[in-house]
Amino acid sequence: MLNQINETVKYLQSQTGVQPKVGVILGTGLGGLVNEIEIINTISYEDIPNFPVSTVEGHSGRLIFGKLGGKEVMAMQGRFHFYEGYTLQQCTFPVRVMNALGVERLIVSNASGGVNPAQEIGEIMIINDHINLFPGNPLIGKNIDELGPRFPDMSDAYDAEMIKLAEKIADELDIKVSQGVYAGLTGPTLETPAEYKMINILGADAVGMSTVPEVIVARHMEIPCFAVSIITDLGVEGKIVKVSAQDVIDVANEQEPKMTKIITELIARV
Repeated sequence: MLNQINETVKYLQSQTGVQPKVGVILGTGLGGLVNEIEIINTISYEDIPNFPVSTVEGHSGRLIFGKLGGKEVMAMQGRFHFYEGYTLQQCTFPVRVMNALGVERLIVSNASGGVNPAQEIGEIMIINDHINLFPGNPLIGKNIDELGPRFPDMSDAYDAEMIKLAEKIADELDIKVSQGVYAGLTGPTLETPAEYKMINILGADAVGMSTVPEVIVARHMEIPCFAVSIITDLGVEGKIVKVSAQDVIDVANEQEPKMTKIITELIARV
């Protein structure tokens, strides 16, 4: 893995002079944040050595280098998922590369299903903890000591200071946000009513198919993380309806401008 990381980093450094301090991963239907970036370089995943390729609708598959909120950033416009057939190590490889390029903070977004009866479609939920329901962990296997410890602590997976600052920013912008726990499952099916109920009983407020592996790997390398979900559908008894991928994208697109304002200002202030 170290050889692959070094190869990928050398290639990216040959394509851009940007030295990113903030990494951003944009989820389904949420790639429009790049419109706020002062773009310096755009690189297709297909051209990057050792990078997987996005195969999902709503994920563009481009790595963006530029400036946002006055800071140099790199943004993934589209991510990789376990359900695409990639290993958890492959899904999280870009986070390893971010660390090697000098990224000091990671910001992640996703579209998710709400299982908390108090939630509404379109709600912006700041993630304050997660439950890993994937059939594995991206750190399984021989530990690479150069990257992090064998047994990383996850008691502060989501950075309390960034959460507090994001809530303050949202209040200033008059944008309603909530906090909650995110459960990560494999997909690609959406959950059954019984599964939604189980997830809520386990203590989660929202469920999705990403984010958890990426945050685990970032915390392995001691990168502080901030993550936000847009609730695109409800897995609440009496409110469950059939949902298509396009429905998810439509809700995410509608709410994205609000999320973008919060993230842009958060990057500027951290």
